[in-house]
Amino acid sequence: MKSILFSHSYFLRYDPKQWQLGQPYPPLGTLYAAALMRDNNYKVALFDTMFAVNPEEITPAIEENRPNFFVIYDDGFNYLTKMCLTNMREAAFSMSKIAKAEGCTVIASSSDSTDRYEEYLKEGADFVIIGEAEHTLLELTNYIETEGTDFSTIKGLAYTQNGSIIKTPGRPVLKDLDNLPLAAWDLVNMEQYKQAWLKSAGYFSLNMSTTRGCPFKCNWCAKPIYGNRYNSRSPENVITEIKLLKETYNIDHIWFCDDIFGLKPGWIIELAKLIKQENINIRFKIQSRADLLIDADTVKALAVAGCENVWIGAESGSQKILDAMDKGISVQQIRESTRLMKEAGMKPSFFIQFGYPGELKDDISLTIDMINELLPFEIGISVSYPLPGTSFYEKVKAELQKKTNWTDSNEMALMFQNTYQPSYYKQLHRYVHQNYHKHLAKNALVKLMHNPALTTGKNLKKALSVFYHAPATFIEGFKLRQLEG
Repeated sequence: MKSILFSHSYFLRYDPKQWQLGQPYPPLGTLYAAALMRDNNYKVALFDTMFAVNPEEITPAIEENRPNFFVIYDDGFNYLTKMCLTNMREAAFSMSKIAKAEGCTVIASSSDSTDRYEEYLKEGADFVIIGEAEHTLLELTNYIETEGTDFSTIKGLAYTQNGSIIKTPGRPVLKDLDNLPLAAWDLVNMEQYKQAWLKSAGYFSLNMSTTRGCPFKCNWCAKPIYGNRYNSRSPENVITEIKLLKETYNIDHIWFCDDIFGLKPGWIIELAKLIKQENINIRFKIQSRADLLIDADTVKALAVAGCENVWIGAESGSQKILDAMDKGISVQQIRESTRLMKEAGMKPSFFIQFGYPGELKDDISLTIDMINELLPFEIGISVSYPLPGTSFYEKVKAELQKKTNWTDSNEMALMFQNTYQPSYYKQLHRYVHQNYHKHLAKNALVKLMHNPALTTGKNLKKALSVFYHAPATFIEGFKLRQLEG
C-alpha cells in the first residue's frame, strides 16, 4: 500500500508566547488532507510537531513508517501558520532535508511555501502545492505512483525541471465542502492536547472549520490558500462533526476557526435550530465582522447556539484608518455590534492593529478611547504585518530589508518606516494592555459600589486590581511618551 507521512511546521516550543499560553489546537488542515488520502487507499501517519522539541525528531517517525511520501502540510485555518514565522520555516527546511536523505518524495503545502515556493524547492522539497491542496496532493501522488514524469498538467503545483522552476496554473477552489471526509482526528494524540487545555484553561477545546475563504477585501489580509471565494459546509454536516467530537473526545468547547463564521444568509439561524433539536450542549467562540453582527436575530441565534466569545477585527477606532485598510466597516458598527453581543450575554473581543501607514497620534488615541469605552472581553494587539500577495505589502515592500517575517508571534516588530520608531509600537502594546486592564478594574469597582450584592472573591479581586493597574499604566504611559520624539 502507498504510504504517506504527514507533518506540519508549527512547533509550539518555538513560539514562547503560545507555549506559555498552553492552549494548542491540532493541525486541522493537515488532518483534512490525511483523511482524503486515507479514503483513497493510502496508508497515512502523522508526525505532529506541536509538542516536538526539534525537527530531528522526524527521523524515528520516518524510519518507523518508511513512507513513499513525506508531506509538510500546514494548517491553513490557523493565523499562526498564516503569519509565516521564520522559526517554523527553518524547521520545515530541516525536516525536508532529513526526509529527502531518507529517500522520501518531499511535498510542501502551506501559506509560506505558496509565497516562497522557490526557497522550499531549493531547501529539499520536490514539489510545492500552491493554494488549496487536498486534490492536488491526491492527483500528484497518484501520478507519481504511475511513474509519470510530466507534471505540467497538474494544476496548483511548483517543481524543478532541468534546473528551472515550473509553476502550473492554479486549481479552482473546492465548492462542495460536504464532499470532503471529516478530519482524521484519530491520528492525533488527543490526550496531550486535552491535558494542556485542562492545565491552562480548566476545559478542553478543539478546532473546527465550517467554511473556506473570505470575500472581503481588507488590503493587509493575505489569502494564499483559500482565496477570496467563500464556500460553506451545510449546518447538517457541521452538526455531525460536533456530535462526533463530543462523543469521542468529550470536548467542552469549540473554536470555529473560520475567517468569517456564518456569512451565508440564514446559516447561523439554521445551525442554532439544529443544535437545539439535537439537544447539543456546547460552548464555542468564533471570528466575525462588526457589520455582520448588527442584526439582532443573528446575534440572538449565536447566543442560543452556545457562542460565548466573538472575535471581531475592530482594528482601529479611527474611521480614516479603517477606510485606508479597505476594511468595509464603520466605528459605529463596532459600537453597535458590541452592544448587541453584550445584551445577548456574549463576550465581544477585539483584534486591534497599530502602525498602519498614515496612522498618527490622534488615530492611536481614538483606538485607545474606543477600547476603554466599549471594554471588550479580550483584546489582541498587533502591529501591521506585511504579507506577500496583499496591496499593503506592495505599498511597503521597498522599505522591507532582510527582515520580512517575525521569528515568533510575540516579536511585534514593525518592519517598515512609519510615524514612530519600532520600539514605540512595542511600548504602545504594553501601555494599551495596562490601560485596558485599568479600565476593566475601574468598571468592576464601580459596579460593586453600586451593587454590593455582586461582591464575590473574584469580583472583588478584579475591582481591587485597579490599585495595581493605575500606577502601572502611568509608568507605561511615561515610557511611551519618551519614545514619541
